[in-house]
Amino acid sequence: MDALLTVNNVWMMICTGLVFFMHLGFAFLEIGLTRQKNTINILFKNLFIITAGLLLYCLLGFNLMYPGEFNGFFGFAGFGLSSPLVDGSLDLGYNEGYTYWTDFLFQGMFAATAATIVSGAVAERIKLNSFMIFVILYVGIIYPIAGSWKWGGGFLDEMGFYDFAGSTLVHSVGGWAALVAIYLLGARIGKFKDGKVGAFPGHNMPFATAGVLILWLGWFGFNGGSVLSADPELTSLTLVTTCLAAAAGGVTSFIVSSIRYKNYDITMFLNGILGGLVGITAGADQMSPTDAILIGAIAGAIIVFGVALIDKIKLDDPVGAVAVHLICGIWGTLAVGIFGNMAGVDQFITQLIGVACYAAICIVGSFIIFYVLKVTMGIRVSAKEETEGLDIHEHGMDAYPDFGLKEH
Repeated sequence: MDALLTVNNVWMMICTGLVFFMHLGFAFLEIGLTRQKNTINILFKNLFIITAGLLLYCLLGFNLMYPGEFNGFFGFAGFGLSSPLVDGSLDLGYNEGYTYWTDFLFQGMFAATAATIVSGAVAERIKLNSFMIFVILYVGIIYPIAGSWKWGGGFLDEMGFYDFAGSTLVHSVGGWAALVAIYLLGARIGKFKDGKVGAFPGHNMPFATAGVLILWLGWFGFNGGSVLSADPELTSLTLVTTCLAAAAGGVTSFIVSSIRYKNYDITMFLNGILGGLVGITAGADQMSPTDAILIGAIAGAIIVFGVALIDKIKLDDPVGAVAVHLICGIWGTLAVGIFGNMAGVDQFITQLIGVACYAAICIVGSFIIFYVLKVTMGIRVSAKEETEGLDIHEHGMDAYPDFGLKEH
C-alpha cells in the first residue's frame, strides 16, 4: 500500500509540475500573438496570475471548492490549509492516489489557468490594476464555487454531469469571463474600421509556436494527472486520446482555414491544436482513439469558424481565446454525451445542463466584477497609452530595448 501510494503520488507531483509549466506556454503564446509594445505587460499579468492564484487558492479557494459535506451549491471548510492528521502525522489514507498536500497543489495550478485564459483575450488595452482585482475575485471566489458543483461533490456531480479534466470547469469558466471582458472593454483601436477587420499580426511566431508545444506537453499533466493516480491503463489511454485530439485539431484547422482563406495560416494551425486539446479534456479517459480523432477534428474546424464569428460580431480577441477555450470547451463537454461511456440522450441533456449552469455563474460573476470596475476605476487604458504601448506607460521599460527601432 505504501509503495503504491508513493508511485501514485510521485506521478501526481510530476503532473503538477507539467501543469505549472503550462503557464510558460500561455505566456509565450500570448506575447507571440500580440504586438511587441505590450510584451512586458502580458508577462507581468501571467506572473501575477500564478503567484496571486496560488496564494488565494491556499487561503480561500481550496476549501471553497472542496468543502466536504455541503448543500451542493455553496460550502466553505474554513480559511487556510489544515492537513488531515493521524497520530500527529499526515494521514496517508487521505486518498489512494495522492496526499492532501499534492491534492492542493495540483488543483491550485488548475485555478490559475482559468484566469490566464482571460489574460490573452483582454491583451493590449486593459488596465493592469483592474485586471489584477478581477483575478483576485474570480480565482478567489467564482472559480472555486463553480468547481465545487462538480469536483467538490455538488449538485451537478450528483446529477451525473461529467467533466474529466475541465473542458467546462477550467476552459469554459475562463472562456465565459473572456467573452464578457472583451464585450465590456471594446475592440483595440483600428481593429474594426470602415466595416473591415484590421489585422494586428503577432510580433513573434516562434514564441507562439513554442508556447503551443509547451502547452501540449503540459496537457500530459493536465489530463494525465486528472486520472488522480498512476493507474497504467487509464493514464496511458488518456495520454493517447489527448495527443490524437491535438494532432487532429491542428491538421483539420489548417486544412479548413487554407480552403477558406487560400493560405496556410500558422495561427490557425496553433489554435487548432489547442482546440483539439480543450475538446478532448472533458472525456479523455472515456474515448477510443478514433473518437478522440473525431472530437479533435471537429474542434479544429470549430476554431476556424469560431474565430470568424467573433470577428463578425465585432468582438476583439487577440489570441482566439474565446474560440479555443469557450466554444471548444462547450463542444468537448457535449461530446461526452455523444461518444463517452454513458453516451445517450439523457447524458447529453445532463451535459447541456452543466454547460448552462456554468455559463450562468461565470457570465453573471464576471459581468458584475468587470462592470463595477468599469464604472468605478475604469478597465481600459487611454488611447495614448494603447497607441504607444502598455510596456512604456505601465512598466516604464521595453521588452527588447536593444533590438532596433521601437514599435509604436
